[in-house]
Amino acid sequence: MNLRDAMENYVVWRQAHGAKFNTARNLLRQFLRHADAEADCDAVTQAQVASFLAGPVTPHRENKVYALTGFWQFAISRGYATRSPLPVREPRSRYRPLPFIFTHAELQRLLDRGNIEASLAGAKQLTADTFRILLLLLYGAGLRFSEATGLTMADVDLSEAIFTVRDTKFQKSRLVPVGPHLATALADYLTTRPLVLTGDWTADYFLSTRSGTRLASSTVQVAFDRLRGIAGIRGSTGRREVPRMHDLRHSFAVHSLTAWYRGAADVQRLLPVLSTYLGHSDLEGTKIYLTMTPDLLNQASMRFARFAHGGEDARA
Repeated sequence: MNLRDAMENYVVWRQAHGAKFNTARNLLRQFLRHADAEADCDAVTQAQVASFLAGPVTPHRENKVYALTGFWQFAISRGYATRSPLPVREPRSRYRPLPFIFTHAELQRLLDRGNIEASLAGAKQLTADTFRILLLLLYGAGLRFSEATGLTMADVDLSEAIFTVRDTKFQKSRLVPVGPHLATALADYLTTRPLVLTGDWTADYFLSTRSGTRLASSTVQVAFDRLRGIAGIRGSTGRREVPRMHDLRHSFAVHSLTAWYRGAADVQRLLPVLSTYLGHSDLEGTKIYLTMTPDLLNQASMRFARFAHGGEDARA
């Protein structure tokens, strides 16, 4: 398959999984001006990539790297390519706002049924129950938006309290066990789900619109923006000015690590478990959470202080 067709297949795949993907799509099409669009993917050279990425390290350049990285991960997983021409190490811009970590009080306001219903005033396709379960999956199971909205009925096994996440960011599938509270909420949702579907009530997607189709990111984003305003949640200094739905996933990771520290767990031993659970490609993507909040850093400092004074071991 030539480069142009492979890229178009990738764009279609990403958009089918709920991503708008307009910026990345345009950047991939721009890249075709630097390479032979009719040649095989493996014909792309590092020099062509360098030509496309030329310039200072800016968010725009990072968007280019993101688009190309995602494409080559997809191309290799599908057999369109055998290698990636991207540089092994890519410099990043100095300023990178930290993800917004929701407090437990903010999460309660986000998940408040009254607030959710108010955020959906006038909405025709997204129901309060579906929206709330989506938020619970992002925070309670640490899923990415595309993973949560891509779940099918066959992927969700509530008898074992586990679901299968397929075609993830790194084109790998994984099993995600869920806790009893989330499992109960999912089971309750299944009982009400057929009552709100106006289309095919046997719709394959676990979370769907009233007509049975997959949730679109644009539809949910509008609702989340309204919900965030109703809940009175705003960004803070040094962090993202506008908290995102994806920050629910970051909050899950940070809150999990904080709980482990407070419980004197062996965090270094558990870090690979969290990495696998989140679907990270390596531990580096998980380790960054260790420095994300003052509370987490304080817990680590307290652990080390106890160790330095002859107390428990410093497993951090």
